[in-house]
Amino acid sequence: MLRAEENEILTRVGPGTLMGELLRRYWTPACLSAEIAEPGSPPARVRLLGESLVAFRDTTGRVGLVQENCPHRGASLYFGRNEGAAIRCVYHGWAFDADGTCVDMPSEPAPFCDKVRMKAYPVHESGGIVWTYMGPKETMTPFRDFGTDGRDPAEFRASKQLTTCNWVQAMEGNLDTSHISHLHQFDGIDDIPDDGSDKPGYPSNAMSWKFWRHDRAPRLELDDTWFGYRYAGIRTTPNGNTHVRVTAYALPYSTMVASIPFTAGHGMFIPVDDENCYRFQIIPKERRNPRDLGGANLFSVAPFSTPITGTTAGIIPRLYTADNDYQLSHEARREGNFSGVADFVSQDFMVTESMGPIYDRSQEQLGSTDRAITRMRHILLSAAKGLAEGKQPPAVTGDFRAIRGAEKILEPGEDWRVLGTDADPVVQEAYGIES
Repeated sequence: MLRAEENEILTRVGPGTLMGELLRRYWTPACLSAEIAEPGSPPARVRLLGESLVAFRDTTGRVGLVQENCPHRGASLYFGRNEGAAIRCVYHGWAFDADGTCVDMPSEPAPFCDKVRMKAYPVHESGGIVWTYMGPKETMTPFRDFGTDGRDPAEFRASKQLTTCNWVQAMEGNLDTSHISHLHQFDGIDDIPDDGSDKPGYPSNAMSWKFWRHDRAPRLELDDTWFGYRYAGIRTTPNGNTHVRVTAYALPYSTMVASIPFTAGHGMFIPVDDENCYRFQIIPKERRNPRDLGGANLFSVAPFSTPITGTTAGIIPRLYTADNDYQLSHEARREGNFSGVADFVSQDFMVTESMGPIYDRSQEQLGSTDRAITRMRHILLSAAKGLAEGKQPPAVTGDFRAIRGAEKILEPGEDWRVLGTDADPVVQEAYGIES
């Protein structure tokens, strides 16, 4: 468990808070490029780290991310006019460019544009997302590229979905390999035929479901890295083999969840404020898997809808919410759906949001399968406190392109730490990397 004061540090993200100041030292998703798709298109509201902002793409194509309230009298620039290379407040006509510079002040007989600026943050577009750096200008680092930079945005699917709880609370689900043996289960798994892939190597995705159900108390091994950590959830298969799911965590909000044979998908939990966050996801459209290892999609045998998948992009609406009890069906439970919720991701929403907007972690009783969760919390708390003491935040620079999750049944003597890395033969084959 955490002390109450540690929970406060972990969850509060506004300006001046320890965690808020840490998060502002990393390039962070602000909105989807699709939200301001065309030059001169309407502005988009952006609520990020407790700050109210507006994103716009001026008629030259340049993107601005500025404070929502006009510095004159505070009217919202969400209602502003996107004109030329500036956004113009409709209250008195003051106009500001993407840098926050006042470029026109028609309501004043003697304009004083050179004395007025508004808050504006630098931006970088990559992978269908507009990223921003909200820290001090003198500490701004190069953009952290997770494999999207310099590539056509059309090669990726970028999405986001609102979650009505604290960002760490939501992210913990992605770093919890134990819960898939419970929350996401259904009785039909028992009827999946044994296809012969319960042996060293890459099983089918269908058999993976069976492994999760067969061994519901995985053993965890964790490997600290320069970017955070990778950890393995280790299960014994019905045939007595060792099955591992390897998930990566990169500071401060990034997860690469296990997948057969490996994954380049990138899930991020971005704080809107203390009590809400967006789940951003970038997924390559091309699946790097020359031999089709794993076969049919993981959800091809599951009776769940799957709103966040490799075929989904844009802002994903919430159909299962606290207001409708996540469409919980006790009839579905009787028919074999363990949670009673028909949508896979909404099963996660149900449990993390039902804890309340910010759960009091001083009330927790943790077990051995929570090791990845407690490690993530320790890393974040140490980094936030360290920054306040003048220490450099970890993982603000580096090569993030080779961080991947993975899943496999281990060969005798095989080290799970190699899986999904550039030293993994399957990754080398997929990307043409010479060993």
